[in-house]
Amino acid sequence: DAFRNRVIFPIIDLRGGVIAFGGRNLGEKGPKYLNSGDTPVFKKSRNLFALNFAKNTKRPELILCEGYMDVVSVHQGGFDNAVATLGTALTPEQAKLISNYTKTVVLSYDSDEAGQKATRRAISIFEDTGVKVRVLSIPDAKDPDEFIKKFGPQRFELLLEGSSGAVDFEIEKLRRRFDVETPEGKVGFLQEFVRLMTGITSPIQREVYLSKVCRELEVDKQAVTLQLQSALRRKRK
Repeated sequence: DAFRNRVIFPIIDLRGGVIAFGGRNLGEKGPKYLNSGDTPVFKKSRNLFALNFAKNTKRPELILCEGYMDVVSVHQGGFDNAVATLGTALTPEQAKLISNYTKTVVLSYDSDEAGQKATRRAISIFEDTGVKVRVLSIPDAKDPDEFIKKFGPQRFELLLEGSSGAVDFEIEKLRRRFDVETPEGKVGFLQEFVRLMTGITSPIQREVYLSKVCRELEVDKQAVTLQLQSALRRKRK
């Protein structure tokens, strides 16, 4: 009765056994997705939908989607490397599980505010796993399911090839917040950019992004470097 009027997705473990079910609402009251409760063989935070298929992919990365239907559409489009969390936000256990099968993950969450928030959270969780994170930007569609239906698998392949790194994703978000064509906007952007750079541990990576942004905005690199060094000293203290 708990799954009344829902499309049922079997949740399969790495050995191919069905260990739980997920149900998507078809219009009744209640949550959009409903999963089986935790049992001795099933923990939502420690499993991933479709990893039983994706673990055998020949592709170099895994695509982390937001929901079951996204995964189904991506697989139908010919990409057998898509997985999803089980109706919950990404957990450290799931990130560790992904790190056992790949060194690169492409985050393919919805383009709405909730999806962008989930992307930022996932980036921070993957920082401790050694997995390189890329972020998929999905234009003219709210999610991979809609994009593939509208534009086809070939265009989705191009999106994957053009996916940006996690730092590029954060910088682009800052650009959308500030009008860098005005002095005030440029100052605001650079202040937030310096704050972002203090979270990067690699000096080489900081230098690369510092040079790139200063060149694009036509600002004195030395001035921004001094600001960054001051922020790093404050952070260390």
